[in-house]
Amino acid sequence: MSRKDKYINPFTDFGFKKLFGTEFNKELLIDFLNQVLGEREHIKDLTYLNTEHQGRLEQDRKAVFDLYCENEKGEKFIIEIQKASHLYFKDRSIFYATFPLQEQAPRGGEWDYYLKAVYTICILNFSFPDRSGQERYVREVQLLDKQTYEVFYDKLTFIYLEMPRFRKREEDLITHFDKWLYVLKNLPKLQERPLKLQEKVFEKLFSEAELAKLTPEEMKTYEENLKVYWDNYSVLETAKHEGREEGWREARIELAGRLKQKSVDLQIIAETTGLSIEQIEKL
Repeated sequence: MSRKDKYINPFTDFGFKKLFGTEFNKELLIDFLNQVLGEREHIKDLTYLNTEHQGRLEQDRKAVFDLYCENEKGEKFIIEIQKASHLYFKDRSIFYATFPLQEQAPRGGEWDYYLKAVYTICILNFSFPDRSGQERYVREVQLLDKQTYEVFYDKLTFIYLEMPRFRKREEDLITHFDKWLYVLKNLPKLQERPLKLQEKVFEKLFSEAELAKLTPEEMKTYEENLKVYWDNYSVLETAKHEGREEGWREARIELAGRLKQKSVDLQIIAETTGLSIEQIEKL
């Protein structure tokens, strides 16, 4: 971390949860999600839920979400921040969405299979390949009828925000949504709140993001997170430049070894690298 840094990096686990994962800062998350969801949904209130989820059976693999919330209508929201490209990230995001669906099934008794909506919002520090040539930075996915292209099921929605493709400068910001994406992408580089971001919600975000306000213990945790972030970036960038599947595989193993040496939780290493916990334990 540079000594000149003034604001927290939201792409670190600590930074993301500091800004969006506490009851005190819930209004930030509500405002952000309402911008992501647009006209389809308006959240009035959120309840933070347990982020760890075990399958129905003891031997089932568990999932650990970055943030997991429920709105006033009982609809569920998984919010994930992904720092670097993951070979099976699409698979993981869909696997995660199965947990809030299964949890709606009551144990015993009759059930008509009615489900409430589940939204998965992923903030990505990488981009998916895009054959359309449109350079989209918002990708929304639902189940469609392949012949009519009509939405077949509107209660399961995946929204991927591909931050590298968001290239607007401060003078280009028009919508509130634009401003949120600009903040998420540029916050660690800024030294003051931009003139175009004078809304009350951003005043609070910048106040909460000040590194000078962290306690010594919080700063220590943040710096450890930041080291993981840069290790991750360095190793995976090397693999990307090599451009080979073998390079990617070796990079994941190297990254897992580095994180394990730093005593990072094995579940976090597994989610970051795509390796199984059993593979990591053998390193």
